[in-house]
Amino acid sequence: MVTTRNRIPGEVKVFLNHIYEYKKGIRSMVLCTINKSYEQVVTDRLESQQICYDAGERSVNIYFGRPECIEAIRLLVTRPLNLLTPEEDFILGALLGYDICMQCERFCTRKKQRLTSA
Repeated sequence: MVTTRNRIPGEVKVFLNHIYEYKKGIRSMVLCTINKSYEQVVTDRLESQQICYDAGERSVNIYFGRPECIEAIRLLVTRPLNLLTPEEDFILGALLGYDICMQCERFCTRKKQRLTSA
């Protein structure tokens, strides 16, 4: 584990809490954004716990969770998150368990912005 003065970095603590929530069934899928320097630690932990994940090639966004959710992510998120369509963004938020009303507001805002800029 990468530590500073025998302390676990905050980002890694958050990641470990995400694993706890996933294992307890609170979440079916997690998106964890971490510093690139912790990527190996994170992926090693997921592999040791036999948790399905997708780390992507260019980023430090690591999705983990149930295999069917990760498969959907692999098909859905094929470019940087800021380039997702409003529909793709909505589906991603729903898969991550974000508040559905907030996702609806976000979708409407993004969709209107796209329509007015077209």
